[in-house]
Amino acid sequence: MASLDPVRSAFRPAVYALSVLVLLAAGAAVAGIDGWGPRAANEPAIGEASRWCERVSGGFLREPVNTLGNLGFVVAGLAMFATLARDTFTGRPATNRFIGYSPTASLYASAAMFLGPGSMAMHATHTFFGAWIDNVSMVAYSIVPVLVNVALLGRWSNRTFLATYASILAVYAAGYWLIAPDLGIGFELFEVSIPLWIISEVVYRWWSPLARVLSGFVGFLVAAAFGIFPAEMVDNFGEYWWVVMFWLPAILARRPPEGRRRYKPWFWIGIASFLIAYAIWQTGTADHQWCDPDSLVQPHAIWHLLCAVATWAFFSFFRTERPMLRHSTEEIGESSLSTQS
Repeated sequence: MASLDPVRSAFRPAVYALSVLVLLAAGAAVAGIDGWGPRAANEPAIGEASRWCERVSGGFLREPVNTLGNLGFVVAGLAMFATLARDTFTGRPATNRFIGYSPTASLYASAAMFLGPGSMAMHATHTFFGAWIDNVSMVAYSIVPVLVNVALLGRWSNRTFLATYASILAVYAAGYWLIAPDLGIGFELFEVSIPLWIISEVVYRWWSPLARVLSGFVGFLVAAAFGIFPAEMVDNFGEYWWVVMFWLPAILARRPPEGRRRYKPWFWIGIASFLIAYAIWQTGTADHQWCDPDSLVQPHAIWHLLCAVATWAFFSFFRTERPMLRHSTEEIGESSLSTQS
């Protein structure tokens, strides 16, 4: 029995995560047994095509296929916890923050898995609460990569990293619930976090004073990939005022990275998965000519599955980071102090 103790200890967080999922499923079953209550104002009636094409069902799940497509996030998150458990059990050296049960790795795996029940709540219930928790889950995941890079380049302690994350998420969740999805200031945090992450990754990869100055312009390229071009932003600056945040990662990136990541293959697999998913997502709306509300193959469900693949790919990408050789005693000292904090 004693020989099983290290195994149990290593896999305990994964068991906890699975237990939370079981409790959430049980809670949902109780909450929805008599129906989910009034639908949100922007959701169609039972029998009509939903906003995401699938016909609205009067059963337990309003959009059965789109709801169950979110199981991909659950599988990806549990696979991440299992991988971290294996790191712990085998004693793999913690060469970066995504090896073993570090606060960063545990947060990333939890946020990726949270995307599943978060999105399920929206597609299954069509309630305001479902829409709220869906958006909260998206933000909970999307800000992690940004803060990981900023924390490393700013030499943040784990406490600062987690406190900043919790503060941003709490403000967003409260603002969405009490004010509006855009917080009343035309600011969609999930959408802005995507270019912010790519910008922060550029700064991390090519850190230099010049790269920090130029990095903000990368945000315009990312926005253009999603159909929002610089001319439109300039002409409607009141609507796109948040572009000034494109330089935020550079401002916070005070020092060069201490590690180096391999971008092939995982980073590009993640990017490709997300872009393909986004292209499919655009076809999965009620007004699209390809919409078939009664089909068992729903584009929006495929969007969920491919995005789950992307979360795993980016998890694997972050795990490729390795420390760079130090070139001075001063740098070694600073690194030591950062680790101790």
